Amino acid sequence: MSHRKLVIVPTYNELENISDMVQTVMELEGNFELLIIDDGSPDGTAGVVKTLQNSFEGRLHLMERAGKLGLGTAYIAGFRWALERDYDFIFEMDCDFSHDPKDLIRLYQGIKNRDFDLAIGSRYITGVNVVNWPMGRVLMSYFASKYVNFVTGLPIHDATAGFKCYHRSVLEGIKLDAIQFIGYAFQIEMKFTAWKLGFKLLEVPIIFTDRTRGQSKMSPKIFKEAVLGVIWMKVKSWFKPYRLVKSN
Repeated sequence: MSHRKLVIVPTYNELENISDMVQTVMELEGNFELLIIDDGSPDGTAGVVKTLQNSFEGRLHLMERAGKLGLGTAYIAGFRWALERDYDFIFEMDCDFSHDPKDLIRLYQGIKNRDFDLAIGSRYITGVNVVNWPMGRVLMSYFASKYVNFVTGLPIHDATAGFKCYHRSVLEGIKLDAIQFIGYAFQIEMKFTAWKLGFKLLEVPIIFTDRTRGQSKMSPKIFKEAVLGVIWMKVKSWFKPYRLVKSN
């Protein structure tokens, strides 16, 4: 049986990367489909996607939004889109090639037999596999994951990772309306919620390479949200039972 696979890629001003990203994913074995969620990029990212749709009819999809509404809201919109259309495996990936598209196959292979429910592309499970980052940012990211482990008990080496493959049952089981965060804390909250609901998480070692084209979206505000958000999630978990839902 062939599984339907959808890769969700949020974009904002990714004109320098979007064409290469689409071409690379479309050429992978396994018939991956792409959903680009563009938040009104003024550089014309969405226009490039529309042109490329002529070459990849039925496999390249585009959702256009009015402006920058946040990473988390983009992914949740994509999750709903995927569930409504009966995809089996749903992926998250950045557009800047910091995540190697070829590793989509490895994430899928990690959970396709359903021994696990969520595969996480991990920078830290076999050491520190990060290329081209300043040492300060490497340390910040590495110790952020250690901090998440300490506060929440989440048994994941790379808690802030944004390269993931979900089986649809995870996204069906999570009450998406209740996800609070829209920045990088969103990535932590989704993993924490899936773990609390009893889903099985797998870390797949990857090499993360910082973008060489375009501008990073990381900011001190995003980092602060993640730090404070972890404490909020843990405190909330003391008072709120985690229950699977049948539909969102």
